[in-house]
Amino acid sequence: MSAAARGLKSVSRAALSWKPTGLAQQTLAAAVSRSGVGLHSGKTTTATLLPARAGEGRYFVVEGEDTRVAAEVGNAEGQSPLCTTLRSECGVARVRTVEHLLSAMEALAVDNCRVEVSSGDEIPLLDGSAQEWVEAIRAAGLCAAEDVSGQNLEKMAPKIDQPVYLRKDDCFVAAFPSLQIHITYGIDFPKVPPIGSQWFNTFLDDDIYSTKIAPARTFCIFEEVEKMRSAGLIKGGSLENAVVCSMTDGWLNPPLRFEDEPCRHKILDLIGDFSLLARNGSQGFPIAHVVAYKAGHALHTKFLHHLLGKITADQ
Repeated sequence: MSAAARGLKSVSRAALSWKPTGLAQQTLAAAVSRSGVGLHSGKTTTATLLPARAGEGRYFVVEGEDTRVAAEVGNAEGQSPLCTTLRSECGVARVRTVEHLLSAMEALAVDNCRVEVSSGDEIPLLDGSAQEWVEAIRAAGLCAAEDVSGQNLEKMAPKIDQPVYLRKDDCFVAAFPSLQIHITYGIDFPKVPPIGSQWFNTFLDDDIYSTKIAPARTFCIFEEVEKMRSAGLIKGGSLENAVVCSMTDGWLNPPLRFEDEPCRHKILDLIGDFSLLARNGSQGFPIAHVVAYKAGHALHTKFLHHLLGKITADQ
């Protein structure tokens, strides 16, 4: 092991602290809805975003279930292929494919929100990006959230104080102390030359997110489609809500919105998954330089568990 690798100690709780932002927690100023096909179920569902009280955080209510499903990492299912799935603490209520919506809410500072999901348990995929969620949130507007006493609450933010990492085979997520949010992400698809190796590096604010990250659509490899559908996945996937690349024929539905759109979409997913670190209306994404390579939803959420001391690097 190199000296640099040894320096990345497998720390957990000591790596994370919470700092005041000096900002009031926010919520939506009005309700807003979007309907569309669910990526995996193939069913048309509706997600209605509603204002919530300060301190309630972000949570889902699925039609027919009385239980709230808090958008917290403790509710993330460990084995959820090709999406992030949340399940209530009692295990009854479930909501799937939450990452794009949560990504937009985290980046645009929708700290408290009730999301009602009807006609199914999956968030609509829309065009495969977070762009329509950004537009919906901006159409609804934001305002300071109030608690049951009519008071505002200060927004807290997680902050990385020591380097921390988690690795599986040649995939990893690492976080380093930084004065602001900084994200570096790498992907590698050697068998799919049009994608190949890509890296994208960015700071994060609502303008950067809205113009450089949110429009990036989910992507898939054409030769893997039938295998995924045989496994009961991506029943709602189409050329209208994903960019599809063939190993031999290249992109089947060009043009791309960015030449590195797949890598940017991975950052979109990362922001949504890391939003699950939020509690009670706090910020979810930590103030840190987060570096990830060939990671996915499972490794993103396992990293958060590791950060919170719930699992060790060996586990």
